[in-house]
Amino acid sequence: MWRTPWVRWATIAVVAIALIVAPLILPQFANQTLIRIGVYAVAVLGLNIVMGYGGQVNLGQIFFLGLGAYVTAYGVQNDWNIVLVFAAACLIPAAAGLLVALAAARLGGLAIAMVTIALPIVGVPLAKRFSDVTGGSQGVSARFSNAPEGSGLYDDQWQFYIVLAIVAVSFVLARNFVTGRFGRALAIVRENENVASSMGISPYRYKVLAFTVASLFGGVSGFLYMVAVQYTSPETLSFGHSISLLAAMVIGGAGSIVGSLIGGAYYVFVPQATSAIDPNLTTIIQGVVLLVVLFVLPGGLVSLPRRIRRRLRRTSSPDVVRTATQTSSRPAPGRDEEGTEETERQGQA
Repeated sequence: MWRTPWVRWATIAVVAIALIVAPLILPQFANQTLIRIGVYAVAVLGLNIVMGYGGQVNLGQIFFLGLGAYVTAYGVQNDWNIVLVFAAACLIPAAAGLLVALAAARLGGLAIAMVTIALPIVGVPLAKRFSDVTGGSQGVSARFSNAPEGSGLYDDQWQFYIVLAIVAVSFVLARNFVTGRFGRALAIVRENENVASSMGISPYRYKVLAFTVASLFGGVSGFLYMVAVQYTSPETLSFGHSISLLAAMVIGGAGSIVGSLIGGAYYVFVPQATSAIDPNLTTIIQGVVLLVVLFVLPGGLVSLPRRIRRRLRRTSSPDVVRTATQTSSRPAPGRDEEGTEETERQGQA
């Protein structure tokens, strides 16, 4: 049914209407939770482009999120136009990602992993050192996403609509990006670089481009982070958060746009649930969840419906084979009666 155009568009329309109405009827805590899901879904989306679709290792995505957040705070504090702030929050992390990619894209395996690991490790002390810009260890705040007067909306509702609009555009652009010519070429590079080179596709060029796009989405998520939290500190750049983003991508589904959204929900919901159970066991429970998903669903949670359909086909196939066998062994209509009458005539003779 999903392949039918009107069903697909009707479903999209229903979801869009539900998201528009939701912040007006949900409590503040639910709105803030959905906002945070959107923030980290964009960060996981960027990570998915470079790792899930590109096959590269990136353990420093949180660095670009933090950089986008600091750029946003700096622009707001200096009274920049909000459009200019958003553009800077996207382009400056993208430029930083381009510089890193130009040097690291020729590397592979452990080497590029070490380069990306260094980003958040170096970013934290740099954020503390340049205290005039970043606020040092105390961090920096920037209040710019309060609801405008006369809108009739609360702050959380206004922030919800800002995040919803940017997240929707980001996911549409990402989908067109990975399903178009670039995505097909990137898939060939991921599978076999030698084959890609023989087809006239430059692996180096597409790796650099994928890393740059991922960094840009990291900057977008940094801007959204400031919309939601309005505060950032060196803790935002922590390497532990980068590992959590990686786990969210794997659990949601690598190489999947929808999996990025599921990964954002995992990043927000699971820590809350584990903290409610026992704050001291948060890391252990998250590790167990990751291992279970890797063993049971290697393709991530997004592959669960496909797994269920495959299991249903397997359970129904023996019944189909049994029915077909019984049908083929059953005599055709009329032949049984004719055979019986012929036998009776032979017996009478």
